[in-house]
Amino acid sequence: MGENALFGAVDALLEQVAQDDLPSPAERRRLREAAGLSQAQVAQALDVRREAVGAWEAGKKEPRAPKRAAYARLLEGLAARFPAPAAEPTDKPAPTRPETPTGPVPAAAPEHEPAAATPPARPAASSTTPTTARRPGAHKAAAKRTPARKPATAADPRFANGPLAVIDAADGQVSAYCLDGLVLDVPAKTLPALVEWTLTEGRLGAPRLHFSGKDADPVLVLTDSAAERYGLPARLSDEERRAGRLPEDHKAAKQLAKAEWQLTRRGLGPWARIYRPAQGARRACVQLCILGWDALDARSWGDAAQLPPGDLAQLLGTYATRVLTPRGSTAVTGLELMTALHPPTRAGEPDRDGKRRSEHNPGSLGTEPVPCAPCEAPDGHPLLAHLPRFHQRTPDEVLVEEAYDWARPLTDEECTKRYVVGIDVNMAFAAGANGAIVGLGAPTHVRRPAFDAKLPGSWLVDLSHVELDERLPSPFTPTGERPQGPAWYATPTVAYAVELGYEVAPVEAYVRHENGRYLDAWYNRLRDAYLATMADLGVTGDLSPAEFLAAMDGHKQADPQMAIVLTAIKATVKGGIGKLRERPRGGGWRPGRPWPALDRPTWRPDIRAAVISRTRVNMHRKMLKTAAATGQYPVAVLSDCAVYPSDGPSPLDFLPYDGDKPLPGGFRLGVSPGMVKHEGTQSVLWAEGVREEHGHDLNIARYIKDGHVSATDTGE
Repeated sequence: MGENALFGAVDALLEQVAQDDLPSPAERRRLREAAGLSQAQVAQALDVRREAVGAWEAGKKEPRAPKRAAYARLLEGLAARFPAPAAEPTDKPAPTRPETPTGPVPAAAPEHEPAAATPPARPAASSTTPTTARRPGAHKAAAKRTPARKPATAADPRFANGPLAVIDAADGQVSAYCLDGLVLDVPAKTLPALVEWTLTEGRLGAPRLHFSGKDADPVLVLTDSAAERYGLPARLSDEERRAGRLPEDHKAAKQLAKAEWQLTRRGLGPWARIYRPAQGARRACVQLCILGWDALDARSWGDAAQLPPGDLAQLLGTYATRVLTPRGSTAVTGLELMTALHPPTRAGEPDRDGKRRSEHNPGSLGTEPVPCAPCEAPDGHPLLAHLPRFHQRTPDEVLVEEAYDWARPLTDEECTKRYVVGIDVNMAFAAGANGAIVGLGAPTHVRRPAFDAKLPGSWLVDLSHVELDERLPSPFTPTGERPQGPAWYATPTVAYAVELGYEVAPVEAYVRHENGRYLDAWYNRLRDAYLATMADLGVTGDLSPAEFLAAMDGHKQADPQMAIVLTAIKATVKGGIGKLRERPRGGGWRPGRPWPALDRPTWRPDIRAAVISRTRVNMHRKMLKTAAATGQYPVAVLSDCAVYPSDGPSPLDFLPYDGDKPLPGGFRLGVSPGMVKHEGTQSVLWAEGVREEHGHDLNIARYIKDGHVSATDTGE
């Protein structure tokens, strides 16, 4: 790539002026981390290896032209955006509104979300009472409950108090519990005043993850006492729960409207967004997370809602710092993270008057939704409105790329072993997203195409001729059964058939010529969050296989709060991938009619299919390598968990290891995404017993962890 092309790539990271002088290696790293960029992102923009960026930051090497000029341009802009802090920020929030950030035109926001707004014109109702900050020493109860962790460095003084605060109104005193034990006195007496205080004095929020994106809005987490203090019910009624919000004529909603605040289309619900319309480059928006309204789903957040305010602030703040400030469920946050890392627009070149206008940001999904192919459309999609009401589409009509759910009987030889041992792939779907080439634009329909493994899309091809050992599931179907004829597959599935040495002859395809590795930055962010949280739990990447298994035994008990963060990170991965093909919700929808999710540029069932396809193929490749090297085959596979017969209860009793060296291309014990951990061990007698009792179709991988099979699970 030439210098001009490199500058074009850097423009996707920063619109600033280039310079040739480089800061010190330590400052280079600080600037990158302050911007929330990974070494891989910088390397991709500069067309170099990630290791090269690491060497530049370590001072081992210096970039050469033309890379040097482009790198200097990036660092100069980052230095302007994230200057080195002269001193530690004070605990006391500033009484005035933060300064207006400079930079390019921000990315356009969805229609139902506030894009950008000017500061509130009305003065804060309670601004005459100064806000005070208290450290744990002045609030002993909070200090006792707050875990001792390394303080987060506030690179941006506008957000000196962290990304969010838990608001509690115990003993008549309203307090805001922030990250790292900081406690603020809140003088606001009404909900509108609370919003004003947050924007004028709270110094809450988080800097954007991409320079063309948006700073994260502050989040206020309301406990039951805080909700009642500000005129909200501690619990929703049955009718309000079904509607997902308070009625528009509720007193609190009227108060906000009177103070010229607006709510998004989801209204005053568990994750309410309160804003004023956009009139400039600054936002005036606050998000509420109301605990008593089940804002924190127990499936993702465990018992986080029951934690003391200080502990909850630390937990949610850690998640926000490592992943993203929550904007709803973990699934919503996972999807929003994709957009935050790849904003749909960026600032264009200045015109004659020196004004910049928004333009499409290369590598993003853009601002408008793109149509899916008919085979990619889920049942009930408007593209299928012409089909009979109860029509069941066959494999040659619909793309079915789902995770494994397969099991087989044990052979006589396998029954002589004592145990069945489950291994689980860490962050399997995140690993499947890493390096995936996915479509960015609309599909193109072609007849009799030559298969291209580098071209993302959906292919109608017959793979029934591929013969594999019956002790392994087929890599081409979620059930593991051999295909019976032509069927639709995502590119990674067909590419794997070619990798196995078989000829493929697609009948037709829907391909996407505009494509890229859209999910790489998303994977890197979640991988880093996952590894940092596992390190907090005592599990690191430098452990031997035996040490790793020992560290994983009870690691969640080492720090229950970090264990909740870990669960939330995993849910963010799966939920974010699932949201790419969000189905209709609510009783008012009818098959053949559109639903709101279809209006999002991030409604992309083809990207979801590609990730799941790669995940399933990765799983099969490792099982095939293990079988070829050891003659051992799984007896059950469920999504990212495989169960093997074994003479011993540990994965080390059947996984092929030469000392601490694993089989190349096979399963490898370790903490990184794509490596495996011990899921559970049961006896072979247990496996045969539950299959006899509950049916031979039972997938024992579903119950390998604790061995408990309930009647509800089996439909009895």
